Amino acid sequence: MSTSAEPAFEFGFLLQINEEAALAVALNDYLTSRSYLAGFSPSQVDQKAFKLLHRPPDPWHVHALRWYRHIAALQQDLVPDGSMKGKRVQPPWSPPAGTDVPQLRLYNSLTRTKEPFVPQKGNKVTWYCCGPTVYDASHMGHARSYISFDILRRTLRDYFKYDVLYCMNITDIDDKIIKRARQNHLLDQYKEKKPQAAQILQDVLSAREPFQAHLASTTDPDKKQMLERLDAAVTAALQPLQAAMESKAAAEVVQPLAQVLLENSKDLLSDWLDKQFGSQVTENSIFSILPKYWEGEYHKDMEALNVLPPDVLTRVSEYVPEIVEFVEKVVSNGYGYESNGSVYFDTSKFDTSPQHSYAKLVPEAVGDQKALQEGEGDLSISADRLSEKKSPNDFALWKASKPGEPSWDSPWGKGRPGWHIECSAMAGSILGESMDIHGGGFDLRFPHHDNELAQSEAFFENDYWVRYFLHTGHLTIAGCKMSKSLKNFITIKDALAKNTARQLRLAFLMHSWKDTLDYSSNTMESAVQYEKFMSEFFLNVKDILRAPTDITGRFEKWEAAEMELNNSFYDRKAAVHEALCDNIDTRTVMDEMRVLIGHSNSYIASRKSAKMKPNRMLVESIAIFGAIEESVHIGFPVRGQSENIDLESTVMPYLTVLSEFREGVRNIAREQKVMQLLQLCDVVRDDTLPELGVRLEDHEGLPTVVKLVDKETLLKEREEKKQMEEEKKRKKEEAARKKQEQEMAKLAKMKVAPSQMFLTETDKYSKFDETGFPTHDTEGKELSKGQAKKLRKLYEAQEKLHNEFLQMNLNGN
Repeated sequence: MSTSAEPAFEFGFLLQINEEAALAVALNDYLTSRSYLAGFSPSQVDQKAFKLLHRPPDPWHVHALRWYRHIAALQQDLVPDGSMKGKRVQPPWSPPAGTDVPQLRLYNSLTRTKEPFVPQKGNKVTWYCCGPTVYDASHMGHARSYISFDILRRTLRDYFKYDVLYCMNITDIDDKIIKRARQNHLLDQYKEKKPQAAQILQDVLSAREPFQAHLASTTDPDKKQMLERLDAAVTAALQPLQAAMESKAAAEVVQPLAQVLLENSKDLLSDWLDKQFGSQVTENSIFSILPKYWEGEYHKDMEALNVLPPDVLTRVSEYVPEIVEFVEKVVSNGYGYESNGSVYFDTSKFDTSPQHSYAKLVPEAVGDQKALQEGEGDLSISADRLSEKKSPNDFALWKASKPGEPSWDSPWGKGRPGWHIECSAMAGSILGESMDIHGGGFDLRFPHHDNELAQSEAFFENDYWVRYFLHTGHLTIAGCKMSKSLKNFITIKDALAKNTARQLRLAFLMHSWKDTLDYSSNTMESAVQYEKFMSEFFLNVKDILRAPTDITGRFEKWEAAEMELNNSFYDRKAAVHEALCDNIDTRTVMDEMRVLIGHSNSYIASRKSAKMKPNRMLVESIAIFGAIEESVHIGFPVRGQSENIDLESTVMPYLTVLSEFREGVRNIAREQKVMQLLQLCDVVRDDTLPELGVRLEDHEGLPTVVKLVDKETLLKEREEKKQMEEEKKRKKEEAARKKQEQEMAKLAKMKVAPSQMFLTETDKYSKFDETGFPTHDTEGKELSKGQAKKLRKLYEAQEKLHNEFLQMNLNGN
């Protein structure tokens, strides 16, 4: 904007030209190569030059004339001859009031409420997620966390456009891993010796004694039930072997029974072997084989679930030097102490520090010894370990390794990292002194995440190591608690054998990420039906868009129906945005999408019933709503479709030719009444094409609709259709049978003469008149008038039926 103090143009030399026509020419030449509409108020030079011109420049001086009018419009009182009087000027402009824009809010476990999400550094979001402890197969509890976080991560990245750096760890040093690896190693050694049946029986009986003592002392009902199941399996395998050995059966009979017992008793035996020989297992490599294998299986499961890999993956085994340095600094800062080669975090010292607070997430859990001991690990809660601590609330940063455990060098001697310190050291190495988001399962809040917070803030000497703590809800199995330690879990591979990754994701989307999710047949059936509902809409839109049209035919006039659908579309988009801002509420989003597709389906159906084409661009806009910007496909990708191959656009031209050829054959066959050809066309539709993932839908009077669908979906549909037809046939046959039975019963009843119908009921009546009508009850009392009246009606109805029967016989029927 120019001001009187800042000349917009350097044309002071023009003021020396006295002749007006020459001035206009010179001014126009000067302005030809310069911007002269820059300001909202004329400069002093502008005003002086303007005063030298007593009228607007001639029209061929385009630039001078435009400049003149611009200055005149801004400075009307400068017009010398009044020639600009009455000219219109731009009226004042008022900006719209607008409406409140929803702001993203996330449920923060640190405050237990939804907080506005504000990254620390502009658009960049740093995020650390607690990864799996890899000692067994990944289960649906893992899927609960990692699919949920994948949904949140994609939403922040692709919808809200944050630049997300996502870091996740793999815990490959841990009490559970050490114990399981040791037990597996010892059990493998035991099996390699190929013990005979008698030895297996003796060892199982020996291992069963401490196991049954443990079972008897267990009070937790879930754990007791799990142990009882194990004991029942051992009992079921013991009895046949003992019976065979007592009867001195042949070795080829006894040895297979012994192998069954060995398999059913492996948990008992491995624990028994570990107690005897575990301290002799010292080679570090033995403890790395197990986690390496299960980490590989975990990554395969995540890929199968379409969970994005982390940007940064850290493994505890690769960060031991950093962990040692981290512990050293915590100690030097005054919040840790060494005891018998182990290092513990001093929770009291930390909590009494003015700038620190222990257990920010679950302060009410402080002192929960059961939770604290579970956090320390099975190998770290012995009496000698517990006595090393100043306070029962203190936790291990570094554990002195005992015989039978892996070890690394440290200033305090041979040892290994504590569980909580692993995440702090790895996350701190990658993300620094403070991160935006830390994620994990709900059950990790205390002690794991509270201890992470304490030791990290002790290391960095701050109170903001994590800004937002996100915890995913529990997962139950048909309403029951799921736990790997209780052996009550479903592996991800088992779940994917029943449902697709998309169906599992839809089930998760239909629930809040922070609430309990129940994995059950009802939950998955809802997801399957939702997927089918969405898929059919996408397939119908694709069919609409495949209809040939020229480039101008894409743009069709909007009528009231289009306006109504478009208004619904924009209402749904606003509702979806509001829901995503509200703690990424995908459940509401899914409901809104269902409503939108319902409206769209009604619109498409109404247009087709009126023999009119739906508006292509409108339904296409709705179909691609929610897809990531890079997507060029409508709807769910067909299985096997890679990013480089658009299967639909590749094969659809050929399928269209086939469909049109088939329709021509069907028309000729109908005209010529060649039923064999019609049957062949049905075979192509019902049997051949579904095997290739193609569905044909024949509509009377309309072109056949071609849809590309997953082969498995079509085969399932075909099987369901076959079952429905068989059920329909069965019901029809059942109805015919019942009808025949009813007719036979009616015929049998018609054959009975009215004079005979009551004579057999001697338990009710004792005397009858000459027509067989009852007159007295079993006690000899005469029937009342009311009773007689009711019976007379029955008598007359039977008389009518019997007469019909006699007439039928008379007519020869």
